[in-house]
Amino acid sequence: MKIRKYFTILILTMLTILSGCRDKEEKPGETVLKLKFSHSVAGQPFIMNNLMYQNAAGNEFEVSEIMYFISDIKLYHRDGRVIEPATWDDIHYNDTNLPETLEWTVGNSIPEGIYDSLTFTFGISAAKNQSFMFVNPPEVNMAWPELLGGGYHYFMLNGWWKNAEGNRQPFNFHLGIGQIYQNNSGQVADIIGFVQNAFTVNPEGASFTIRKGEIHVGNIEMDVNSWFDTPIIFDFNYYGGAMMQNQEAMHIGCLNGADAFTLSWD
Repeated sequence: MKIRKYFTILILTMLTILSGCRDKEEKPGETVLKLKFSHSVAGQPFIMNNLMYQNAAGNEFEVSEIMYFISDIKLYHRDGRVIEPATWDDIHYNDTNLPETLEWTVGNSIPEGIYDSLTFTFGISAAKNQSFMFVNPPEVNMAWPELLGGGYHYFMLNGWWKNAEGNRQPFNFHLGIGQIYQNNSGQVADIIGFVQNAFTVNPEGASFTIRKGEIHVGNIEMDVNSWFDTPIIFDFNYYGGAMMQNQEAMHIGCLNGADAFTLSWD
């Protein structure tokens, strides 16, 4: 009897897990929202590991990889409602080394109607950016040092640039929690406060219509050059190749990132 009871509990548990998995899959007749992510550089195709781009500061550069989190998708219905289609799975990781991460099924029960806009948080909000919440790669590899505020990187844009002497040097354009240092010392022992650098993005794009029972695919494109060009010119020869403990440089990254995305619909 004990064995039979054990197997009954085991089977019920497995059915519950499988049911939860099916709930995240598309079902016939559901209203599904998918987002696909792509990248470009000032209107040019995104090609990794090729020193072929130049920013507004005149820095020649190449990109080797891009990794980032977006979270808290919100849809703004024309009737005034704000729809948050993602529930518990509301933080998404994108990685140019892992093409499967560049598509996200955000929700499968979206109210129909006309929507004026879509917004998301670039990075992870202060309330959710908790250390050790990811235990598996690749997300766990985005950990931000505990001494610098903990949580996770919002953004890793890694590559190379050619400095004023014409030498090829690495850059790590990283965003995460910033630090305030006593007397601007830059020493970890002198940290007196932290800056939450996550920001809201309202990608440029027209209004859209959600129709009941259809799959809707939104295309979010990141222009890599925008991180360096608008509204503030970012010069690697001035800021150098690393910015994790440089809040001034990270703040420019946050300002420039707000207009780095556009939205279109299939």
